[in-house]
Amino acid sequence: MRFTPTVRNLNKLLDLKSLKMLDHYSQFNPSPLTIKQFMEFGRTATEEESFTFLRKEIPVRLSNIMKEINLLPGNLLQMPSVLILQDWYAQSFRDLVEFESSSPNSRVNLVQFCQTLKTVQTRHTNVVQTMAQGVLELKESHMVDHQTDMAIQYFLDRFYMSRISMRMLIHQHTLLFEPNADKDTPRIGMIDPHCKVKSVIMEAFQNAAFLCEEYYDCAPDIEIKGQTLVKNAKGKKVGLELVYPPPHLYHILFELFKNSMRATVETHSKSHELPEIEVLVAKGEHDVSIRVSDQGGGIPRHITDHLFHYLFSTAPRPSMTPTKAPLAGYGYGLPLSRLYARYFHGDLILNSYDGYGTDAVVYLKALTHEATELLPVFNKTSTKQYKSSIPTADWTDPTFSGSSRGTYRGGHWT
Repeated sequence: MRFTPTVRNLNKLLDLKSLKMLDHYSQFNPSPLTIKQFMEFGRTATEEESFTFLRKEIPVRLSNIMKEINLLPGNLLQMPSVLILQDWYAQSFRDLVEFESSSPNSRVNLVQFCQTLKTVQTRHTNVVQTMAQGVLELKESHMVDHQTDMAIQYFLDRFYMSRISMRMLIHQHTLLFEPNADKDTPRIGMIDPHCKVKSVIMEAFQNAAFLCEEYYDCAPDIEIKGQTLVKNAKGKKVGLELVYPPPHLYHILFELFKNSMRATVETHSKSHELPEIEVLVAKGEHDVSIRVSDQGGGIPRHITDHLFHYLFSTAPRPSMTPTKAPLAGYGYGLPLSRLYARYFHGDLILNSYDGYGTDAVVYLKALTHEATELLPVFNKTSTKQYKSSIPTADWTDPTFSGSSRGTYRGGHWT
């Protein structure tokens, strides 16, 4: 499959001035922030300071990923959904660079900037589904070889992580500085300094159980074990808390519970009683770990390799425009959940025992200064990923890479 010149589609979507701005901003690396920095900035920074930082940082992150979009296979770039998506990104980039030389001391500029961020946020609401639809359109209309598929998988991890990070920045600014911002909330933008881990677990479980009961007329119960209570500075036992954005943790756990419930119900459909889903919570000096264990029959090893592959699902694919929320089947729930976990340098791993059940473990950073954004950078290394040919197999099984999968080494994921 042929790969496109970097600027082919961008030439159609951006005027010459905007193209030069795109080249300019894409030369800069994104500046990753820690949860500690998000907290300090949210508590002490003025709207003017936030404006000054974001009017450069968001275009840098946008331009980095826009350059990468154009390295995708030409056939994918011409899919109707991907054309729509590229148009959204070009429009958002144009809207934001308008503020490049605006004065932060003008109240009008600050209000307009906040409104522009909200417009961008609304425009990009359906980005995940639209990109997934674009890949589906490609697979239904063209033969997709292994090299192209690997390039797409590599890109989607980076594309969706970029989106998570930009939504985080936009949410932080709008929640803190929009005209009707809630000044009394204990949260700092999206981040809850006292995110109650057990409460988020229960909310995600109950909502997944509601969906499960809609589909199957039953749902398994939950048993929570481990360190849900910890001693505070005064020696009193209190609920385990974490400094974290609750929506991110909820997203991860909701996905894991949906998967576990579906597997449990389908495996034990003839039983009078469903085995419980067991959740273990642990907190150490550096990590908070949450293990979700089910007795849903497990997954064979040759399939577990594909579970973090976008658009791979063990469930039938539902409609892209469903009338009610589907329990499973789109094939980007798990890879997206892993990105949410990795965004602040945590992780999500699966251990499955074919014939018995599956353990999913979420790792989150316990220390705010260690919880740093993990962001894609557009450079020569990333460019090579789209052009490199498949290496000659050096094992009798060509699918075996010889290295551990999904491991963080030397500053990047392998």
